[in-house]
Amino acid sequence: MAQAGVPLPALEYPPVPINKKYVYLLCAIAALGGILFGFDLVIISGTVAFFQAHFGLSELETGLAVGCINLGAAVGAVMGGWLCDRLGRKKLLMICAVLFAMTGGGTGWAMSFNMFIAFRMLSGVAVGAAALVCPIYLAEISPASMRGTTVSFYQLSIVVGILLAYLSNYLLLNVEDNWRWMFSSQSIPALLFYFSLFTASESPRWLVRSGREFEAQIVLERIGGLDYSLAEQEQIEQSFADKSDTGVSELFKKEVRHIVFIGVMIAVFSQIVGQNSIFSYAPELFKKAGMAQDSAFMQSIIIGITNFVSTFVAIFTIDKVGRKKLLQYGSFLLFADAIALAAAFYMQLSGIWVLVFVLAFIGFYSATLGPVTWVTLSEIFPNRIRGNAMAVATLALWIANFFTTSLFPVMNQYFGVPVTFLIHAGVCLGYFLFIRNKVPETRGRSLEEIEKLLEKS
Repeated sequence: MAQAGVPLPALEYPPVPINKKYVYLLCAIAALGGILFGFDLVIISGTVAFFQAHFGLSELETGLAVGCINLGAAVGAVMGGWLCDRLGRKKLLMICAVLFAMTGGGTGWAMSFNMFIAFRMLSGVAVGAAALVCPIYLAEISPASMRGTTVSFYQLSIVVGILLAYLSNYLLLNVEDNWRWMFSSQSIPALLFYFSLFTASESPRWLVRSGREFEAQIVLERIGGLDYSLAEQEQIEQSFADKSDTGVSELFKKEVRHIVFIGVMIAVFSQIVGQNSIFSYAPELFKKAGMAQDSAFMQSIIIGITNFVSTFVAIFTIDKVGRKKLLQYGSFLLFADAIALAAAFYMQLSGIWVLVFVLAFIGFYSATLGPVTWVTLSEIFPNRIRGNAMAVATLALWIANFFTTSLFPVMNQYFGVPVTFLIHAGVCLGYFLFIRNKVPETRGRSLEEIEKLLEKS
């Protein structure tokens, strides 16, 4: 029996027995949305020369054709924030799957340039909504100890989609109407995504928000058992208590507006460091370095493989090293590599040097900024505003993506590739300084703990 005034020793509880197989199953299903995201964005890289000739496009029109998907994605981000809070994460993912299936064939078999643009923008709506809801869903179903890894799997799925797009372009290169079949090929994984979603659970945090606590408890119990379910549900309910205002106006309140600003800046910087210039115009860059067309397409596949392999660096380190350090390392390495690329094109070095620096750039991005951006954005926003805040951040992301993708042909024409990559280098250095001074570390904390931490900062 403890003596009066003597504190009892702290009790130690065994670790929560997380059902990792179930969590990874849900992640795999949601990750199919990431595959379609990456596939849809990059499939156009192998089609540019062909549809440009087919429709007789100028450089400005070509930039619009490549970049217009980002305008659609911006619309998808705005609509997605509202829809994922009202319909739920799962239903919105199903809508995205249907759009992906429809617009692949629609873009590929467009009879006019205006029809091409319309379908490409509608496809962007699916990309923008999926880019918003997939990481939200993954973050909300994942235990804190697994969240960095599971949300990083979303970036891995994007990378897989990019690799599949490059491979599809290469295999269909010599087929009649090749560019039409390249676009149409995305309908197959889209249908797989749609039917697999019937087996997925809804986000427990959205269920609590919607007053469906019993259903949330069932999902949480399946993830980590009864004790985990009760503890998590109590934290989630507290995060919504006495905070009925969940509209857009909530984003401007003093305690959260600085969080929204950080999220927007992370989203914008992630798109303007230079990776879009490489992913969307890889074959064209390699041809400028003196490579033949077939060789340039093969180099694009090597980019996809590098992208895929490098993403595993983030998956295995993000829950150990932390989000902030990976963002800092990545932005500085990209700064150095962008300068190297500018020098390589300026001095007209052989194609092998361009390939080396391009692969290094993709490797650095895929190991750091690529996956960590989505992890950080999915974590930093409070539960009650996550949908709307993520919508604002991803809207900014797609607008930045549109301008960087659309302006690359124009900047290349007027300034040349070396100056374009010097500009990217300056952006990378600016991002490094922003991360060091403004971005917090969120590793190892529950979403509700992160909310309390950031609202006090």
